[in-house]
Amino acid sequence: MPKSEAAWLVAKHGPLQVKEAPYTEPEGDEILVRNRAVAVNPVDWMKPYVGDLLFTWIKYPFVLGSDLAGEVAAVGGAVTDIRVGDRVLAMAAGACKQRARAAEGAFQAHTIVSRRLTTVIPDHLSYVEAAVVPLGLTTAACGLFQSDLLALERPSAHTGARDQWVIIWGGSTSVGSNAIQLAVAAGYGVVTTASPKNFEYVRTLGAAHAFDYNSRDVVRDIIAALRGKHVVGALSIGAGSTAPCMEILAQCQGRKFVASCSAPVSFQDMIKGSRITFAVFVDMLGAMLSSSASTWAKSRRLGVASRFFDASSVVDNDIGRYIYQEYLGPALASGNFRPAPPPQVVGTSLHDIQTAFDIQRSGVSAAKIVVALAYTKSR
Repeated sequence: MPKSEAAWLVAKHGPLQVKEAPYTEPEGDEILVRNRAVAVNPVDWMKPYVGDLLFTWIKYPFVLGSDLAGEVAAVGGAVTDIRVGDRVLAMAAGACKQRARAAEGAFQAHTIVSRRLTTVIPDHLSYVEAAVVPLGLTTAACGLFQSDLLALERPSAHTGARDQWVIIWGGSTSVGSNAIQLAVAAGYGVVTTASPKNFEYVRTLGAAHAFDYNSRDVVRDIIAALRGKHVVGALSIGAGSTAPCMEILAQCQGRKFVASCSAPVSFQDMIKGSRITFAVFVDMLGAMLSSSASTWAKSRRLGVASRFFDASSVVDNDIGRYIYQEYLGPALASGNFRPAPPPQVVGTSLHDIQTAFDIQRSGVSAAKIVVALAYTKSR
């Protein structure tokens, strides 16, 4: 039996430990990927920090991680269009409640993934570049296209421009970088926010207008830019972003709905030490309750609805299948969709994932933290 290894979260708090892991054979529509690059997201370092306040269904030891790229090592009997040796990117869904399975975490040498969340990548794309895509893409697709969220029309190779606009607050983030490209590919005009140093970056992704989210006049300026235009809603990314999106939509023509994928307060601004303390927990809870109450009151006053979401629902619905199996492969091959934000490589082994956590936790801008595993091929 082949051997594998993983960066295990062995308890609800504490650093990752690299140890031997089972080599799991794929079944049905599953694919086993030998990972060549993995990327880190905020939720990855937050889990060992807040412990059982997040992903309460997880049993220890566990393997975290959602973003991976690598070579197909084996396929289940129901997989007929992907073969051993194919180069792929995939979203690892192990931490999702409907999976809750260590074998499906990205931070290991071999990961089980679902065919519906896997895309063969073109030869010109490196594993490091491909690894930045999955979770940001999946979250963006969920917020933009799911029927109970913004419900926009899906992108395709034949989509023409629509006389409709969407607001994407937080365009230089991982989710925002993917959301801008998806919305533009679906024919929508995009107004986004970023820091001024990232204005050119979000424009290269397709945003028509970029505004400084720290400006005192940002709400007024976006309202002015959208005057006379039909707005189909807003995707809010980042703590505190739902409220300004509501204020904007209240003054615009179109749908009054905000899809939000961020907590109401920034955990990153509140963290202290290596794990949550009772005092920090109380501060977080108070801030979240206060922010949630304020958002609810604003929603009632302005007549703008909002809903929080995460990417887990896309794991089993048709949005995930469509994006990964029909849209993404051709879009990557043609250059109409590009992996974003750019990778920032911080290590070459599973032992470096803990360092990647620390770097991500300290804050990054218009970049994605990636560990390029030492056995990665040159492509």
